[in-house]
Amino acid sequence: MRRKRLFWQLFPTFIIIAVVSLIAVIWFASTSFKSFYIDQTRKDLISHAFLIENKFRNLMLRGDTEEIDSVCQMLGTKSSTRITAINVSGKVLGDTEEYPASMDNHNDRPEVIEARKGTVGSSIRYSHTLRQEMLYVAIPVELPDGNQAILRMSLSLSSIGDALWSINTRIIIGGLVIVAIIILVSLFMTIRISKPLEEIKRGSERFARGDFSQKIQVFDPLEFSRLADSMNQMAHELDKRIKAIISQRNEQEAVLASMVEGVLAVDMEERIIGHNRAARELLGISSKDSERRILHEVVRNIDLQRFVARVLSTRESAEEEIVLRDTHEKYIQVHGTVLRDATGEGIGALVVLNDVTRLHRLEAIRRDFVANVSHELKTPVTSIKGFVETLLDGAMNEPESARRFLEVISRQADRLNAIIEDLLTLSRMEQDSGRTKISLRMEPLNTVLKTAIQVCELKAQESNIRIKLSCAEDLKAKMNAPLLEQAIINLIDNAIKYSESESVVAISGSQENGEIIIKVTDRGPGIAKEHLSRLFERFYLVDKARSRKLGGTGLGLAIVKHISQAHGGYPEVESTPGKGSTFSIHLPADN
Repeated sequence: MRRKRLFWQLFPTFIIIAVVSLIAVIWFASTSFKSFYIDQTRKDLISHAFLIENKFRNLMLRGDTEEIDSVCQMLGTKSSTRITAINVSGKVLGDTEEYPASMDNHNDRPEVIEARKGTVGSSIRYSHTLRQEMLYVAIPVELPDGNQAILRMSLSLSSIGDALWSINTRIIIGGLVIVAIIILVSLFMTIRISKPLEEIKRGSERFARGDFSQKIQVFDPLEFSRLADSMNQMAHELDKRIKAIISQRNEQEAVLASMVEGVLAVDMEERIIGHNRAARELLGISSKDSERRILHEVVRNIDLQRFVARVLSTRESAEEEIVLRDTHEKYIQVHGTVLRDATGEGIGALVVLNDVTRLHRLEAIRRDFVANVSHELKTPVTSIKGFVETLLDGAMNEPESARRFLEVISRQADRLNAIIEDLLTLSRMEQDSGRTKISLRMEPLNTVLKTAIQVCELKAQESNIRIKLSCAEDLKAKMNAPLLEQAIINLIDNAIKYSESESVVAISGSQENGEIIIKVTDRGPGIAKEHLSRLFERFYLVDKARSRKLGGTGLGLAIVKHISQAHGGYPEVESTPGKGSTFSIHLPADN
């Protein structure tokens, strides 16, 4: 249904009221004036009748019919009134307008009947003789013989109508002027009423849009001023509450966005009603795809679906660990609790997801480390113990056997010492990196590479391996020279160990893509792809038998990794089985 503006409801109403009032006033005035005029005319006719009553009484006593008719015509013409004289039997003796002999008996006329009763008779009716509506007044004329003659006077109402029309015309003109004034006043009052309401409406629409910068104008009428004040006060309170809600929402969003734990909220029908960035990353969903959708449509993990369903059905907090399988397995610790509204009624569930994959990985590394270090330490200890027992059993009395056994014990002790030294080095580096950053200075890279090559040169010559260096003299990097030198020595030492005789170990230093890259390339047997991701773990050995035979402890590359990270960089390896390997250290070009 189409709704009209207040202006078009008030203004036409005022006009209708004015017009109806005018019509009512004109009708009432016209009716009143007509009644008053007729009544006044009736009184005048009665007065005139009584004035000429004696004259007609005398004429009727003489019985002069012609004289009576002549007097009626004369007096009626002078007074513009019709005068009719009626005898006792109802016969017309004289009349101003008609010949008496041709007129009917008038005893049946209403005014005559009343006059016969001794009172003044009056009636308004249509005259068939004159063919117009007439006002009749009849008075009794008492004769000496006790009979009553009737003197009737009448006047046409058309003359009354002409007089009333003149009066009504003046009333109508005055009424139209009054209506025009009322219309102008109504227009002014309608605008005066509707304009404040329009302004209040526009203000309320601004408030509905959230624009509280401009207040509603306060108008003169007390009711409108109170309404405007109330609206402005309401806007002020709304502004404060909306700002508080926005502030709280921003704080909550900031908290949720900064949380490393994923947060997922669902309603009682398992429709997603909220989540944070961490949850989207863990579950691999987007904010648009998951809005108001059912959980199982977005998250394809049956364990999480069952967990959420259990929390919603039991209305109790729960906690368990699930596995998300995507490109990699993710171990997620999930904690669920019932989501309640302000009245305490359950409206859904809140699930917190904590990625514990790293903890699982660290736990696996810890187990591997304990197993590996135990194995690595057990081998030389078992060998030493076995040879010592052999010596105690009598082999010490055999000089040649005793010397050979002692040499084996010495080598195993050296291996044990090397493992312990490497462990202490790693432990010391981890502690130092956890407390303070190492001191770095801008130094030539070429010098560090040459020093590392000199340390390994003798071992390379023993294996008939040539070391080739390629590095610009002016290339500098921020470094801790002793630490970086140790890392490079470890890489060169490994390259020499696994390279064939008569081969070349290439060492290079260069600046590429904002990084200083140190590469050590050998032509050894290479490393299979499945081992590359774990090469820098402690005690991880690709070929354990060969590594132990060559004197490796399984900690050298782990040390390289820690030294690289201490410099703000990272290690990298590229290898092709049968073609060799390239180990590289990437350092920032400008720390």
